Amino acid sequence: MRVRKLDGMERQVALSRLPLWQEVAGRDAIARKFAFADFNAAFGFMARVALVAEKMDHHPEWSNTYRTVEVTLTTHDAGGLTAKDIQLAEWMDDIAGGRNLRG
Repeated sequence: MRVRKLDGMERQVALSRLPLWQEVAGRDAIARKFAFADFNAAFGFMARVALVAEKMDHHPEWSNTYRTVEVTLTTHDAGGLTAKDIQLAEWMDDIAGGRNLRG
């Protein structure tokens, strides 16, 4: 089944649920930087997200430097932001400890 990009209103509603995520300039994508107590916590977050991403068959663009994890989400097959990106972002927020974690 082909995934389609979110339209204007769908996108607006979806992004309103993700206040710590930012739209990426020049790309149809969203991004967030997660900050953790240390490298172990950051790597643990990535391992837990990897399990979810694999089940979704939807993999993030990300990097890890010591205690931070920078993430960009977009659906390459659809050419931009889709419901899969929103769902994975919500999972990441939940895995990181909720939506109130510092950005």
